[in-house]
Formats: sequence, C-alpha cells, structure tokens
Amino acid sequence: MTRTTRAVAALLAALAAVGATAALVLAGGGEAATPHASQHAAAPHHQMHPTSAKPTAAEAAFSAEMRRLWLEHVEWTRLAIADVASGSPAVKATLARLLRNQTDLGNAIKPYYGNAAGRKLTGLLREHILIAVDVLQAAKAGKTAAVTRGEARWNANADQIAAFLSSANPKHWPPAALKSMMREHLALTLKEAVAHLQGRWAASVRAADEVEHAMLHMSDALTAGIVAQFPQRFGHDA
Repeated sequence: MTRTTRAVAALLAALAAVGATAALVLAGGGEAATPHASQHAAAPHHQMHPTSAKPTAAEAAFSAEMRRLWLEHVEWTRLAIADVASGSPAVKATLARLLRNQTDLGNAIKPYYGNAAGRKLTGLLREHILIAVDVLQAAKAGKTAAVTRGEARWNANADQIAAFLSSANPKHWPPAALKSMMREHLALTLKEAVAHLQGRWAASVRAADEVEHAMLHMSDALTAGIVAQFPQRFGHDA
C-alpha cells in the first residue's frame, strides 16, 4: 500500500466517522437516525421550513441570492478539489475565488446580524476552506497523520460554524439541525474528494450532485430562519 493510498484510506475512515456523527446528531434530535448522510438531515429541519407558502418578492429575491452564493461555495470547492488533485497551476486563482465567496457569504448576513457577525462568519468559512485544502494536499502527498489531524480540525470548525449561526437565531436555527447539516456537508464533500483522488470520475460527479442538493437544502433552511426572525424586513406581519 502506497503512502497516498494510506492517506486516502484515512480520508475514507474520516468519511465514515463524519457520517456516523451526523447520524448521531439526528438521533439526539429525537428522530430516527439514518446511516446515509445524503438524507439531508431531514428530521430536525421541520423547525426550519419557510414560514409562508407564498413568499413575498423580497423573500424570493433573498432566497435566490442565498442559493446563488451557497451554490458558488460548492461549485468553486469542486474546482479546487480538481485542481489540487491534478496539481493544476490554476489552484491559486481558484482558491482566491473560493475565498472571495466566503466574504460574500459573510456580507450576506450583515444586514441582519451586523458587521461583526458577518466578519466572524467569513472567518469561520475561510478556515473551513483552508483546512479542506490542507487535508486534500496531505492526502495527495500520502501524509496520513496530517490527514487525520486536518479532519479533526475540520470537524471542530464545522461545529463552530453551527454554534455561531445558532447563537444568532436559536429559535429558528436549532443547534442540532445546524450541526447535522454542517457535518453532512463535510461527509459529502469528503465523499466527492475521495472519489476524485481515486480517479473514480462518475462517482465524483454523483457525489457533487449530492453536495449541491444538500447545500440547496441548507441555503433554504438558513433563508427561512432569517425570514422568520425578521418577518417585517420581507413584507410579512410580525
């Protein structure tokens, strides 16, 4: 077994661990756990659905913008995975664009939670990206110990993001739901990265579809929480 194969095996173990953690979070939320991460943590999300069947124009516009930004997050992440895996010289430019998206996501919450909160979210999301790149590079180089350390940092960062967002809107963004969504995002991204590093291109594409679907679910849940917390900003009665 080569060093790279061992490191990718460590990523596979990390994938299993993250998926198991997401299932345990779901079980902790009082619903049946699922062993498959791509179930999109449906159990706790009943608390995070949109508050109205027919969105206002302001709500629809905000939802579309949030979806655009979060889809950029996964799309540029996928390109970064491909660039790291192939050793492309484009990786620096790709990473810069991906990090810009984290600034855009932080800016998106500033009108509701303030500039400091927006900067905090950007910082946490930038760390999320940079840790992921470290893990990918370590796996490609066959550095199994570095992969394991990076995976632990990535999990901790995901939990920090979930805790930070929940603290801003605890009623509409319950901690267990956010943690399960973040852990699911990690599990699916790892699944995509492992498939790409192993040259299983069709599996990588399937995983990318799962990442995108889950991210749209998360985007809609975050939008619903902001609309519910600030209904008058979106043309709803308080």
